[in-house]
Amino acid sequence: MTCHSATRYFATMTTLTLENLSKEYAPGVTAVTNLNLTVQDGELMALLGPSGCGKTTTLRMVAGLLPPTAGDVLFDGRSVLNVPPEKRGAVMVFQEHALFPFMSVGDNVAYGLKMRKLGREEIRQRVAEALTAVQLPNFQDRWPDQLSGGQRQRVALARALVVRPRLLLLDEPLSNLDRGLREELRQMVRQLQQDTGITTLFITHDQAEAVAVADRIGVMMDGRIRQIGRPRDFYEHPADAQVARFFGTDNFLPGVKQGQTVATPIGPVEIPATPLPDGPVLLTVRPEAIELGANGHNNFPAQVQSCTFRVPAQECQVNVNGVNLHLIPPPYTNLRADKEILIHLPRERICVLPPEEA
Repeated sequence: MTCHSATRYFATMTTLTLENLSKEYAPGVTAVTNLNLTVQDGELMALLGPSGCGKTTTLRMVAGLLPPTAGDVLFDGRSVLNVPPEKRGAVMVFQEHALFPFMSVGDNVAYGLKMRKLGREEIRQRVAEALTAVQLPNFQDRWPDQLSGGQRQRVALARALVVRPRLLLLDEPLSNLDRGLREELRQMVRQLQQDTGITTLFITHDQAEAVAVADRIGVMMDGRIRQIGRPRDFYEHPADAQVARFFGTDNFLPGVKQGQTVATPIGPVEIPATPLPDGPVLLTVRPEAIELGANGHNNFPAQVQSCTFRVPAQECQVNVNGVNLHLIPPPYTNLRADKEILIHLPRERICVLPPEEA
């Protein structure tokens, strides 16, 4: 199936809007609090966060499997709170593919169409097209126990696609697969979503997975959306220290801002323009952004404490005036413990954040 035909066959343009959505399971036990989110027509939005932050609860409220305590779920501007799950047009693919073991692949994919009482020929055609879309043509007669884990998850995707959903809801669909297969299926999910144009909400706790598949990412923590943006935004402009840590930044320098200079424990640091007022701030710089050698400003002598080789480069801990920083030098750079070096913190790579609350 070509990309053009996939788009023509599957796409149904739908915008998902969540307004002040909340879920309280019991007094004082709140999973989601005042969540506001819009997933545009044909967009793949990843909802990213640690386990227990409310991601799956949110997805289940969108699907109609769980009633919200407050707020609204809208498809194309219309509330669906009173629409039963089977009539919403939102289809979920779970972490566990949950194929019927006593049915062939073709019958598994056709199950939703048979429930809708479609004709035999239309079912045959749509099953074939859905399996082709997930790169499993001619697998109709195989049985689930004859498939690999990745193939079973592809069948689960085909079963979701074949009913032509308004929304595709993916709940950690790749987390049970090994690393190599997970990376392969990330690319397939991304390409499939682009080809079909189905509005998709993808739940994951894996930052690399979210960055690989999503048009935009919503970072969720403690039942709330902390930041929404393009994948690069979370590396270059995290909203706060918690988001920065979640995306792998562990270099933080508390300090006091005055103009475009911040007094920190390693010395004065020049910073880029920021709307934050003078006073206490928190600086962060990613390990791979720290450069070796002097370069005009923000140059500091450092001593290498330790290095670990991680393909294709080292990861090092260095000490700057009593402060430990995490450094990832360029590939093929060979640093060793106790080596005296000079590091440069590029002003344009420094993020200026509000101070953390005590």
